[in-house]
Amino acid sequence: MIKYLIVIKNKKGNINMLRTGIVGLPNVGKSTLFNALTSAKNAQSANYPFCTIEPNVGVVTVPDERLEILQKLCKCSDIIPTAIEFVDIAGLVKGASKGEGLGNQFLHNIREVDAIIQVVRCFDDPNTIHVAGKVNPLDDIEVINTELALADLASVEKRQARIAKQAKGGDKDAVLEDKVLTKLTDLLSEGTFININDHFNEEEISVVKQLNLMSTKPVIYAANVSEYDLKDGNDYTEQVKEYAAKHNAEVVLISAKIEEELAELGAEEAKEYLNELGIEDSGINRMIKSVYRLLNLRTFITAGEKEVHAWTIPAGAKAPQAAGVIHTDFEKGFIRAEITPYEEFVKNGSYAACKEKGVTRLEGKDYVVQDGDLVHFRFAV
Repeated sequence: MIKYLIVIKNKKGNINMLRTGIVGLPNVGKSTLFNALTSAKNAQSANYPFCTIEPNVGVVTVPDERLEILQKLCKCSDIIPTAIEFVDIAGLVKGASKGEGLGNQFLHNIREVDAIIQVVRCFDDPNTIHVAGKVNPLDDIEVINTELALADLASVEKRQARIAKQAKGGDKDAVLEDKVLTKLTDLLSEGTFININDHFNEEEISVVKQLNLMSTKPVIYAANVSEYDLKDGNDYTEQVKEYAAKHNAEVVLISAKIEEELAELGAEEAKEYLNELGIEDSGINRMIKSVYRLLNLRTFITAGEKEVHAWTIPAGAKAPQAAGVIHTDFEKGFIRAEITPYEEFVKNGSYAACKEKGVTRLEGKDYVVQDGDLVHFRFAV
């Protein structure tokens, strides 16, 4: 029997799980989507604001069909996929940056995530009250983005006031930070998410990242539609797509209700249901893939007699960095990485055959690990 394991903490290792926050105005389907993502029925979903008072946290495995194929070839029992931590963050209303609704709590929780999934209501339902009295996805997006920008702006202004003296005194680091903060003030005044790569150089980006601003986090708009609009979308989703294209964001069409139903089905039943709807993949899987794409992440794999284990790294990570994801000692004592491309392993069936064919190779500290690489690290203790 195949055992799927989720590793959350490893005292000997250096595992940092990706955290994604799910946000949205009240009654847009946010908690329903979280329930589907994590199959967690304890995330109360109700037709009134602020039903999610504390952030619910769930760990979701990243779908990767390569792992089961490798498990069969390696004849091991355990599969440990990569995982994403999803945080269902309390809903907010206009004025959250000034503490309205659950604003202060919302703003604190959202600062701690790596990416933001903003659930946007793109369906009409007279039985589900909209906080503004009407369905308008662009207005909803503007409310959240404006509140985040205003909160960030207040944070930037406080920081700039604190470093003003050092900057005037000619402190090099303070001068750079002051320049960055001034630029951020102008951008945040526009009330939208900021793609830092479009506005800052490499030196400035390191300063921006240290500020941990909400408006600079990657964002995915989850356009929540009815089952009838899931395949082709509707006028609401076209508006969201147009907005996202202008702001370097991604859009995933999803029906939270359907995803909740899929979570109750077995794999084969779920596949048949999706086929009936004319959809190839679930919204959840498409959303997870969007998170990886937006954050520019890659997966490498360690596979042997005991387990098949997937690991997440940023694109461009070199072999020692990848080794450090498994264990800090691996990075410190890194010697070489034995690399076998996934496709070659599947083609040849074993490490021995791959070595015999010459497709397994040794790489040094400058090797950039590729998605799907099977890696054995050699290191000195």
